[in-house]
Amino acid sequence: MTEYKKISVVIPVYNEINTIKDIIDQVILANTFNIEKEIIIVDDHSTDGTSELLLKLNHPAIKLLTLASNQGKGAALKKGFEVARGDIVVIQDGDSEYNPQELHKVIRPILEQSAKVVYGSRYLASSPGLGFWHSLFNKLFTRLGNALTGLDLTDLMTCYKAFDREVLNSFLQRLESKRFGFEPEVTARIAKAGFKIIEVPVSYKPRSSEEGKHMNLKGQVESLLALIKYSVFK
Repeated sequence: MTEYKKISVVIPVYNEINTIKDIIDQVILANTFNIEKEIIIVDDHSTDGTSELLLKLNHPAIKLLTLASNQGKGAALKKGFEVARGDIVVIQDGDSEYNPQELHKVIRPILEQSAKVVYGSRYLASSPGLGFWHSLFNKLFTRLGNALTGLDLTDLMTCYKAFDREVLNSFLQRLESKRFGFEPEVTARIAKAGFKIIEVPVSYKPRSSEEGKHMNLKGQVESLLALIKYSVFK
């Protein structure tokens, strides 16, 4: 049986000055089953004061990485994955849409040896919290993803993804998507490697378009092209 000694929480950040301090505080306090935890924050060249705020943080569990230019969530996550030393690596967004107090839900199945990859599904929760158009795109996208990969997911585009080290190593060096294509690329690579993905319900509190950044049509097209590319051709 695999022995898990450390968990890495990777947080990509871009212009989140209003939420990031609270998110980090919650991640520090989050239940990780008494296993050592490291928090890797990757600042994707923020311009709203987030960078200056992050530089003031002082906690032994935090590692801060700063990108010299804005490259996108996928690029930030890859950089974080490269320095992560955890036996389990889990993604946490820097906004307030996903609750860090639910990190234990996506970590538990890996610790219990029942899965090597866990996604936190908003659609398995009693109240998904997504708006109509956001939900419609996610559902159609996930259905297409299932058809192309042979998986049976309900929420391919979720932020909450946790990987066993073996799984992370299987795709890390081949990651190419720097922005919106990250989610479908990772999912397609995991499916092709033959790893099972299980889902657990997580809550979701969406921000309004005025409060935060949401995927636009360009991002949706980019995600679709990445899904086809990595599911069919790569």
